[in-house]
Amino acid sequence: MPATIEETVKVDSKGRITIPIAVRELFDIREGMYMLIIADKESREIKLVPLPVAARLAKLKLLVEDRTGVLAELTRFIASHNVDIVSTKCVVLKREELGECEMIIDISKTGWSDPSIIIENLKKLEPVKNVELAQLNI
Repeated sequence: MPATIEETVKVDSKGRITIPIAVRELFDIREGMYMLIIADKESREIKLVPLPVAARLAKLKLLVEDRTGVLAELTRFIASHNVDIVSTKCVVLKREELGECEMIIDISKTGWSDPSIIIENLKKLEPVKNVELAQLNI
């Protein structure tokens, strides 16, 4: 099966689309599953991300130093705590000074009852200037 599938779908009168069978099979999308929809107004793109049944989602917003390796440091740290990054968008706010990253994360495999634990740990990282966390309901 190819790594990329392009298909055209039609929106019905209720705003729904049908996900083509080839895409459903590729991502093992089944009836009753939840999908995360990420709509980016600037790029005019919509992303659909299939979610595991047990997903516990949160949105992280990080203000960080803009320098080489910061994103790698963040993702390495997050992965070391069994946090799954579902989506990431990082932008430079001021070149070589400040950047911002927004991440949708799944904390279902961490064993944490309170996701704010990640805030305390992320604040300890040298390039992190501020962290905000909001739980997402599914």
